[in-house]
Amino acid sequence: MTSHVRVRFAPSPTGKLHIGGARTAIYNWAFARANHGTFILRIDDTDPTRSTAENTQVILRAMRWLGLDWDEGPEVGGDFGPYAQTERLDLYREAAERLLAEGRAYPCFCTPEQLEADREAARARKDPFQGYQRRCRDIDPAEARRRMDAGEPYTIRIKVPADRGDVVINDAVHGRVVFDAKELDDFVIFRSDGTPTYNFATVVDDAMMGITHVIRGDDHLSNTPRQVMVYEALGAPVPTFAHISMILGADGKKLSKRHGATSVEEYRDAGYLSDAFVNYLSLLGWSLDGETTIIPRDVLASQFSLERISKNPATFDPAKLDWMNAEYINAMSDGAFVDEILIPQLAAAGKEVSRASHTDAWWSLLASIVRPRTKMPADAAQVAAPIFASAKTLAYDEKSVAKGLAKEGMARVLDATRVALGTLSADDWKAEHIDAALEPLPDALDLKKRIVFQAVRVAECGNMVSPPLGETMQLIGRDDCLARIDRALTMAL
Repeated sequence: MTSHVRVRFAPSPTGKLHIGGARTAIYNWAFARANHGTFILRIDDTDPTRSTAENTQVILRAMRWLGLDWDEGPEVGGDFGPYAQTERLDLYREAAERLLAEGRAYPCFCTPEQLEADREAARARKDPFQGYQRRCRDIDPAEARRRMDAGEPYTIRIKVPADRGDVVINDAVHGRVVFDAKELDDFVIFRSDGTPTYNFATVVDDAMMGITHVIRGDDHLSNTPRQVMVYEALGAPVPTFAHISMILGADGKKLSKRHGATSVEEYRDAGYLSDAFVNYLSLLGWSLDGETTIIPRDVLASQFSLERISKNPATFDPAKLDWMNAEYINAMSDGAFVDEILIPQLAAAGKEVSRASHTDAWWSLLASIVRPRTKMPADAAQVAAPIFASAKTLAYDEKSVAKGLAKEGMARVLDATRVALGTLSADDWKAEHIDAALEPLPDALDLKKRIVFQAVRVAECGNMVSPPLGETMQLIGRDDCLARIDRALTMAL
């Protein structure tokens, strides 16, 4: 490919940006970046009942969170604007008027009742073609203009050439797709209310913006032959089409709300990382080499190709997305994990902490034991919670206390633990020294290692599941660890 590649993502602002639309945006962005081309964001907002400025902002926020920067479009500008269809109505009217003047389109004065009567008649005579019967196609242009000027309601229809052969699409994903031109009626390109139809407006936009590749969902494949007719009528080059398969839920049905969250912002708010989310969506129908699953954004942006898009529908697997999110979290540096996940999540959990409250070494140690146990950002605050408590505020899990402390002999275990730890000074309060002090206790007490360390873990962390004990206790600090044992002694038998 060369630098002339121009692609667009053209969502309708009728609601939130959903997974399917996000994947389409990712593919367009990645294809543009991989080919040193131009990625355009265009807002197809010609549905006046559902398109809103607020929904446009929802889409822009989602695109920003996904990290899909656009080269032309809203808030960026460009040489081919405006980039919202409601601001381009004059351009559509000019294009339609030109087609009328050239005889490539014509006004249709048929009423809805007439159209329905024609359809009924076609059905009655079992006519294989039941589209528009071209009743107005041969009206004398002067007569048609007179009726238009007199205010008679009309639509504008494209004039499909009578001798037009099959419409053949060499789709970059599906290969050669053939549409029978005999099934194409002279479809409406302008409604009687003066607004363009989708198949007309989108082609005028794509032609004027120099779009070279149209990458979109295969639910648009059926629109393609009509759009080709518009390209040809306009005398514009037909772009390369790439229709990507739909995304299915685990039950094999088209992904919808019944399968769970469907909008980009829902996943953002649930704590998924943007890079992980983009990586996962990119693999729903495309692969780098058939094996690699972790594909950093820069690799996607340099290696994406239409040739590796699958024809088959993709299945959205929430468990795999969760796994990928955890992989991205685990690959973060200590500093990034602390600043981007740990501190924000602790703040969200009501903990008043800041970077300055501890040394960089302390935060790095905390990150090293919390990060591997974090699948979702919110997990980080939960795992780290005991470290940010105190002997007075630590919450004890009742079941853990019953199993780990409230048993015969546990007071003896805690007494021995306090004595062993009391030999360590504040300067020696390091994980390796703590572990070394605790290691002889099971043999000295003639108890199983699991029983001893379970009691210590519950005493220090309030539960039986926590990061490595020595590192956790180092982070808590000597004085508070000893105070926690004193408190736990009141619960032990």
